[in-house]
Order: sequence, then structure tokens, then C-alpha cells
Amino acid sequence: MKLPLQIRRYMPQDAAAWNAFVQSSANGTFLHDRRFVDYHADRFEDHSLIAHVDDKILAVLPCNRVDNTLQSHGGLTYGGFVVGSAMTASLMVDIFAHARDVLLQMGITQLAYKAVPHIFHRYPAEQDIYALVQQGAQLVRCDLSSAIAIGQAPAMSKSKRQGVKRAQKAGIDVSETKDLAAFWSILTDRLSQAHEAAPTHNLAEIEMLQSHFPANIRLFTAQDVAELQGGVLVFDCGPTIHVQYMATTEAGRTNGALDLIIDHLVHGIFSDRRWFNFGVSTTKGGRCLNIGLSRQKEMFGARSVVFNQYEWNLA
Repeated sequence: MKLPLQIRRYMPQDAAAWNAFVQSSANGTFLHDRRFVDYHADRFEDHSLIAHVDDKILAVLPCNRVDNTLQSHGGLTYGGFVVGSAMTASLMVDIFAHARDVLLQMGITQLAYKAVPHIFHRYPAEQDIYALVQQGAQLVRCDLSSAIAIGQAPAMSKSKRQGVKRAQKAGIDVSETKDLAAFWSILTDRLSQAHEAAPTHNLAEIEMLQSHFPANIRLFTAQDVAELQGGVLVFDCGPTIHVQYMATTEAGRTNGALDLIIDHLVHGIFSDRRWFNFGVSTTKGGRCLNIGLSRQKEMFGARSVVFNQYEWNLA
């Protein structure tokens, strides 16, 4: 398949074909849609790639360039090759071998690669990891996420079940809302006070993204008759629901608002999905585990999923 296999840079006129391919792919999510990838185009020098034969796309790689390094896109948590149903192990091996020659011709001597974790796959699609390692790539970073296997997970801890009952007794209800501004006020206050940090997206950015992906970016809040007590904003990635942000007020923490929301989502709204992912609990390049944060997720019934990153020295 080395000929007529071609690998070339993505161009803006490819957007519609790219997005259609991602939507029907084995391991792509709406995060790989060009409307999401390009929302922070001013921060990254896009150098995304398309592997194709004639007009048939075989794989796409959202990435950006920094000097002589090609990176899985810096604005995405994960973003290795997104592949279609025609992808086979031998074809992926050919793609990486051909990519090496193409990238060296572009003056790129290193690839930093963030594989799409298996929980985001519609069906198995890890040919890229094999092909990378076959070519000599090295595992350089391993972050630890926590995900609930919906319908098959260990039970929530006693304290979390008590939190659910406490929230119900306090008259708190969970509902879906489009009022991002009210939740963002709680979120920014919480992150500032607890971590001296800010959300990855500001309010204007998340509102813009939700306008593009209303079915994928969803906010669920907990409220009593008097006030909003907390919320969870999720990214709906098909088989996997990913928690992007969650925060509560002081009253919400006392009343178990988050416990109620998570229980409502896992056992109600998204009970037909495979995974409910809380995101990583690691820092310092994956070397430091936030044990308290990881334990909180495990108390909901979540267990460990690794997010791996590789480096390939092309020269």
C-alpha cells in the first residue's frame, strides 16, 4: 500500500471531509472536529496530516508543529491517528513508515504522540501504538485517569451513597441547563480558592464551543429552592462521557450535591453508555499522583485508565 498511499498536510478546504471522516471513525470524538481543533488556532501552528489513497481518507492526525517537532495537537488531551473501518494493522505500519519519509522531507525530526485512550474507541483501534513501537518510539509519559465502567463498576462507597441521600433529603434536584454563566461563577471561585487556578476555557470560549456542539457539551446542575449548589459539565464522546468540569458551593459540598449529580448521570441519563471518565489525577509529567483526588473518583466506582504519550526520533 506504499503507493498510491499519500500523506499530506491538512488544508482549510478539507474541513468538511475531515469532519465527516471523524464522525464515522473508530476512535475519533467531537474534539477532533475542526471546529473544536481550530478554536484556539492562534495558539498553535497547525500541521495536521491526512493519509489517503486517491480521494479516500484512511486516517487523520490532528497535530501542530514546534520547531522540528510534530506534536499531537497541544490543544487536545489526546489526539493520535483517527482511523476508519478500513484500517488494518499492516496498513498502519505502512502509514508510519511513509510518514517518516514525508516528515523528514518537511524538516521534522521528532514526533510527540498522544494516543487516543481505548475508552474513547467505538471498537478496538490500537494499531497505531504497535506501529509506533515497531518504528522505535518510546513511552515517555503515562498519566492516570479514572473511569466508571457503566453497569459493571464496583459500587459507590458508603460515604458517596450517604451523600446522595443527604442531597435528596435537602430537597436538591438535578437538571440539565444551558446557563453556563451561573456555573462558571462557582467553578472559577472554587478553582481560585482551592488551587489558585482557572478553568482551561473561559466563559466566552465554552459558550462558543457549546454553540457548535450543543449535543456534546452538556451541563447538569444541582439546585434547591433557593440557590444553585453545584454542577458537572460533561463532554459527550459517544461511548464515553467525560467530566470536563465539576464544582460546588460550600453548601453544595455539605449537602452532597456532586454525589447526587454523578449518581443521576451514571445510573440515569447515561446508563446506556460504556464509560464515565473523570479525567487524570496526575501532575508533573504524570510522575506525581494526587492520591486524594484519585481516591475521590474511586469512591464513585471508577478505576484506572492510562493516557500514554510517546516520542519517536525520526532521524
